[in-house]
This record gives sequence, structure tokens and C-alpha cells, in this order.
Amino acid sequence: MKVILLEDVKTLGKKGQTVNVSDGYARNKLLPQKLGIEATSRNMNDLKLQKAHEDKVAQENLDAAKKFAEEIETKEVVLSIKVGEGGRVFGSISAKEIAEAAKAQLGYDLDKKKLQMENPIKAVGTTNVGVRLHPKVTANLKVIVREA
Repeated sequence: MKVILLEDVKTLGKKGQTVNVSDGYARNKLLPQKLGIEATSRNMNDLKLQKAHEDKVAQENLDAAKKFAEEIETKEVVLSIKVGEGGRVFGSISAKEIAEAAKAQLGYDLDKKKLQMENPIKAVGTTNVGVRLHPKVTANLKVIVREA
């Protein structure tokens, strides 16, 4: 019997796949537990339409992320930090502070976990910080650190 999987099944396959299984396995396990539905022509057409819709939504999200990335590339965030004698910096600027400053200055609600920084910023000057907007899209936000 051909069955369209509605959820991932460990030994069979992933959601949306069409698989051949024995009639008993389909009747006794997959269909009653709503793990799959019988692969009729109507169900196959519904699956095709659903996949087309998901692809369209994914493309729209990618396009929106690219547009937002272009917008972020032109902006900059200004932060200040205390500096002592000899240009020595007290403390550092973390991803959380950059996200808060972007919200206050630019109105962008950036997630601090999406900011790509190996280490906090510990120097006065300009730094480019990567912002992961989508798995395929990363933008650079210009962060300017000044003396307080």
C-alpha cells in the first residue's frame, strides 16, 4: 500500500514522502496513529499543492530577509564606553547591548543570539558585526564605539 507520511517516521522516511508499506502496517500503525494517509490521487494532489505553497512562503521569507539585509548594511549603531588613561577601555560591549542599541536607535528588533560575534568588543572604533537574518542571508551591521 502506498502511504503519504504526515510526520517523520524513524524507519520509513520524512514528512511529505510517499512510501510503500505492507497493508497491515498501514492499517494497524500508520493510519490509526495519524502518521500517514493513503496515497490516493486526491491526497497526492493536496500534497503537491501544499508543497508548492510551502516553497512560495519560503521564497517570500528569503526575499524579505535579503531586502532587510540591504537596509541594515546602510545603517550604523553608535555606542559609548568608558575609557581610562592611555586609551584603556573599562568593560566591553556585548551582543545584548548592540541589540538594545539597534532597537533604540534604529527601531530594529534584532535577536542577540543572531549577532555573530566571537568576542565582545573591547576597543574604541568601528566594527562590523554579522547579523544572521535567514539561514542563507547574513548582513553586516556597522557598530561605532566612542569614548564616554
